[in-house]
Amino acid sequence: MPSLPRTSRAVKLAALPDGLPGPEHFSVVDVPVPVPADGEVLVRNRYFQVFPSLRTLIGGGVKGTPFPPLRPGDTLFGAAVGEVVAAPGVAGLRPGDLVRHWLGWREHAVMPAGQCAPLDGTLPDPAAHLGQAGVAYTALARDARVRPGDTVFVSGGGGAVGSLAGQIARLLGADRVVGSTGSPDKAARLVSELGYDAAVVRGGRPIAGQLAEAAPDGIDVLVDNVGGEQLQAAITAARPGARFVLVGTLAGQLAPDRSGTTAPVEIDTFQLIAKRIEMRGFGGLDDAGPRPEWAERVGAWLRSGDLTFPHVRVAGIEHAPRALQELIGGRHLGAVIVEL
Repeated sequence: MPSLPRTSRAVKLAALPDGLPGPEHFSVVDVPVPVPADGEVLVRNRYFQVFPSLRTLIGGGVKGTPFPPLRPGDTLFGAAVGEVVAAPGVAGLRPGDLVRHWLGWREHAVMPAGQCAPLDGTLPDPAAHLGQAGVAYTALARDARVRPGDTVFVSGGGGAVGSLAGQIARLLGADRVVGSTGSPDKAARLVSELGYDAAVVRGGRPIAGQLAEAAPDGIDVLVDNVGGEQLQAAITAARPGARFVLVGTLAGQLAPDRSGTTAPVEIDTFQLIAKRIEMRGFGGLDDAGPRPEWAERVGAWLRSGDLTFPHVRVAGIEHAPRALQELIGGRHLGAVIVEL
């Protein structure tokens, strides 16, 4: 193993917040660099993703989901890309290889070899593996079955999923794409930078009225990252046979007066029946093969320039708690990635 520093830095939950978490609820601490055993991999992280679901995990988590709740003293985690430093007894991995794994929010991580995936260059930028193109593509192509001529509404159109979903919907043949976001400035960027035909803004006029103006003939597909009022508006705007895919619940997740673990919304089920609306939760990524379909297509689109990867890079692990606060506050467009 090459010479390593004795200590490394990690971000831990320092205290449970009363409401939304801020930088004061986290601490960046020095920890010993972990030593891998046979069959384990030591990784020096290069990037990790900042994602809003941390609010839910800090709030106690949701039963039936794959991630455990976070308690004071726990190190945060999330998707990361790093460089293999050592892999004793592991075939197929060598120092210098780039891998994706789930032990972000720390500079060094040790895990069983089976818990990391080598990057093979399918996507042109290693950081793009921390984007949500797989979720956006799969939700649209498999779950919503987007067809040429469809009108698509993406709630949370400026987030990590939405900033890609609008572009991908167009590439899959959608005729009109409408997104929602939290400010007029971001709405303008959705149209000018991300290929949306129109954008609606939460917090002003009712979303249902804005959506009726942006999609006067109704919508065929919803990719819902928000829930709440925006899901209600989408039901009102739905054409017969519309297909809804529920990907996220930001309206509940980031509500300051809730725990972030529930996302209640009142909907008119008469409309679901009368319009024959198909509503399903996102079915997860299908990564069974070495190169899933979404990665092949997204990689080709990124290389051709047909698809951009909107994201913000924040330099230094010491700035990660602030990056989470900015993400929760809606400051950034696209994915938020900490670069180490």
